[in-house]
Amino acid sequence: MVLLIPCFWQSRLQAGDLSSHIYNAWLAQLISAGHAPGLAIVRQTTNVLFDLMLSGLFSLFGAEAAQRISVSLAVLVLVWGAFAFVAAVSGRRAWHVLPILAMLAYGWVFHMGLFGFYLSLGVCFWALALAWKGTPRRFAMAAPVLAIAWVAHALPVAWTASVLIYIWLARRMGTRRHLPLMIASAMAMVILRVALGTWTIIRWFPEQIASAAGLDQVAVFDGKYRVAVVGLSAVWALGFASLFRESKAREVVSSIPFQITLLMAIGIFVLPTTVLLPGYQHPLAYVAERMSLALAVCICALLGGARTRVYHHYAMALVAIVFFAFLFRDESVFNSVEDRMLRLVAQLPANQRVISAIDASALRVNALTHMIDRVCLGRCYSYANYEPSTAQFRIRAVAENPIVIDSHLGAEEMQRGSYLVNQRDLPLYELNIGRNQRMVMLSLLPGVPNGITPWNPL
Repeated sequence: MVLLIPCFWQSRLQAGDLSSHIYNAWLAQLISAGHAPGLAIVRQTTNVLFDLMLSGLFSLFGAEAAQRISVSLAVLVLVWGAFAFVAAVSGRRAWHVLPILAMLAYGWVFHMGLFGFYLSLGVCFWALALAWKGTPRRFAMAAPVLAIAWVAHALPVAWTASVLIYIWLARRMGTRRHLPLMIASAMAMVILRVALGTWTIIRWFPEQIASAAGLDQVAVFDGKYRVAVVGLSAVWALGFASLFRESKAREVVSSIPFQITLLMAIGIFVLPTTVLLPGYQHPLAYVAERMSLALAVCICALLGGARTRVYHHYAMALVAIVFFAFLFRDESVFNSVEDRMLRLVAQLPANQRVISAIDASALRVNALTHMIDRVCLGRCYSYANYEPSTAQFRIRAVAENPIVIDSHLGAEEMQRGSYLVNQRDLPLYELNIGRNQRMVMLSLLPGVPNGITPWNPL
């Protein structure tokens, strides 16, 4: 119950892409009722579980309850899956890491709203906890769990399969051959990166090194979260000091949990963070930033067996209190922004096309990008909504329509402020920030770029 407090402490859940997910759950209802020409619901085997949860709960209880319940379930799956994984690796119920797991659960991935990945990763932790001992029976038990994770998102399943293969090989080869196995694994990642670069469009940035420690998960919005980053790094440093004090450094380094953690850090830095997969109009993005959440949980598992002193617990509690205090304050600000958007949209006639020109890209999580989607729920059409044109989600734009732009390039240009308005788009309204940070509603004209206005509400 305590773990779910951040899901209910504000008037709305502020979690980035969640607004787009619930908006598309509403579009699914319109499509089913025959009120959304040019849009269709397609069948797919992955990246769909969270959306199915939202849609089903939306039909039963409405949009507000659907968001609260779906996100709460995802949080519980992730936290207790991670806790089970930590317990399996450390050989004990490491309650002292629970405050850290709670911080990670409400960190960068959560506030980006990447709930398909988030839910899948949580299920994968359950699978890893089941299969950690490496017996055939345990692997068989983990297989159907991974099948569920696949329906949520494929990326965590691919990572989990790689980890399980490494565990199996490491235990069969013996400790003396672990170093060659690690070198071979690192080389395989380099080869994979080269192959991906030859086969498709990828992007790699040197800044990925920041994700190779897992600490960036608690760097959510702006500079004040550096306090949480420093605090968590200090807590982890204390844990590593205790671990090396209790065990010989060679024993720690030769352990499978340490090797998996190190290889994950290498992979996050070496592999591309953006990959355009075949059949999609939009690349799989933020791979490094997503996987840093899995890395952070692996660090918790590695440190779960270390002895802790009372001051360790106080330090963890203090970092967690500061982190969640920051989140409460910032989410309150974003909810006030959404209130202002709602008041303006309410003045429009029903079913108008609306886009947002307010951009908070100075924040690490741009909480305003998809806010207009939820604002439009049942009131207007979020014309720049990106999901139907990407071919990654079950709601697809199959033809030109009055509800959402059918071109992914057009949706991206609208979000960048460089889209030239066409006659067919009209009437089209735009939310923007004017003088003295006053929010205004503009009616766009054909042949004119929609524009974008940088604004940091924090």
